[in-house]
Amino acid sequence: MTDTLITNTTLLPRAGADLLEHRYVTVRGTAISQIGPMAACPESSGWQVIDGTGRLLMPGLVNGHNHAAMTLFRGYADDLSLQDWLHHYIFPAEAAHVNPDMVYWCTTLAAAEMIRSGTTCVADGYFFSSHAARAFADAGMRAVVAHGIVDFPAPSVPDPADNIDTVARFIEQWQNVSPHITPGVFAHAPYTCSPKTLVQAKELAERCGVRFFIHIAESSGELQQIIEPQGDSPIKHLDGLQLLDKSTTCVHAVWLDEADLDIVAGSGAAVITCPQSNSKLASGIAPVQSMLDRGIPVGIGTDGCASNNSLDLFREMDLLAKINKFKTGKATAVAAAEVLGCATETGAAAIGLGHLGRIEPGAPADMILLDLARPHLTPLYNQDLLVYAASGNDVDSVIIDGTLVMHNKQILSIDVAEAMARVNSLATRLH
Repeated sequence: MTDTLITNTTLLPRAGADLLEHRYVTVRGTAISQIGPMAACPESSGWQVIDGTGRLLMPGLVNGHNHAAMTLFRGYADDLSLQDWLHHYIFPAEAAHVNPDMVYWCTTLAAAEMIRSGTTCVADGYFFSSHAARAFADAGMRAVVAHGIVDFPAPSVPDPADNIDTVARFIEQWQNVSPHITPGVFAHAPYTCSPKTLVQAKELAERCGVRFFIHIAESSGELQQIIEPQGDSPIKHLDGLQLLDKSTTCVHAVWLDEADLDIVAGSGAAVITCPQSNSKLASGIAPVQSMLDRGIPVGIGTDGCASNNSLDLFREMDLLAKINKFKTGKATAVAAAEVLGCATETGAAAIGLGHLGRIEPGAPADMILLDLARPHLTPLYNQDLLVYAASGNDVDSVIIDGTLVMHNKQILSIDVAEAMARVNSLATRLH
């Protein structure tokens, strides 16, 4: 690992902070070691030097929810309702085409897309998750990889009676093995998992000390589909089963009333909102301003690109801010600085990695450099423009855990052409 010196950059240390011009940042090993004005910059000898002139250095983005291997199904089933899309297209396609080779290469392609658009960390939930974890590790990407649980035959778990044990074996295989990979538990939803399964999944997460993820309250009719509802809303169902606490991440959380919001806030659970996916599937708009007002940790996810169809978090930030202004009728709702926090520091905390999302001495060196020499980023008064005008295509270089994984828009950790060819080959079998 080479120590790195970034010179003469514009620095955004964290969401909500002021932009600092003409700064240097040093990285020793995996951590940020020094920050200061160029007048105090150390000699360049012995460093890997990155010229930050005309660049903005900021914390890497955190994608709080993805099904990375679903790159295979991007564009396969569009313009459909959630239940039609899920039950008539996605579940059958997964049953026929998901296998270890598919998960590895499709996850690798997703990692390339995320790195290129400035995402340094992702929370992923799928099947054959050891192969997803290997793909992220090979890409040099930080990931919370949670293995899926459902109560019907699924890829990597043909016998649902083995669902909990399968995930337990996955956690044992990956826990404390890679500095980049953190295993987790992903109970798909209360309409695909019985109360017994949900409780067992949460108990497994607690026993292993890992994060518990679940899709919840994504659609307006979800309560009618829940297996043995324990309350009169999906959130009350989880609360009745004692699944909500500081180690739980609720994904989507679109259809929450005031009582539901109070329950989530009181439990300490976090939420990941997926604005593009929820909009495309006409699922609704999550009440993010009400969540923030209650102190609920909120992160942003892309969801799988079969329901998005992009893994660009800059795109998500822009939509998140705008749809909540529309929903509330208030232009001040979900301000740009708050959104940027949801995609960095707060979002990292929402998936159990609260040490990420800041550029300061001692922090993990997960950082991205954006090219500011773009018409749409000129002039740059403050960080708000990163939410309302920037795109993943503006990302020039990416550092993850102190390692340069992309420089001058060239990914150094992945053979992108091979990944694209492999996924294209897999896609021919869907037709």
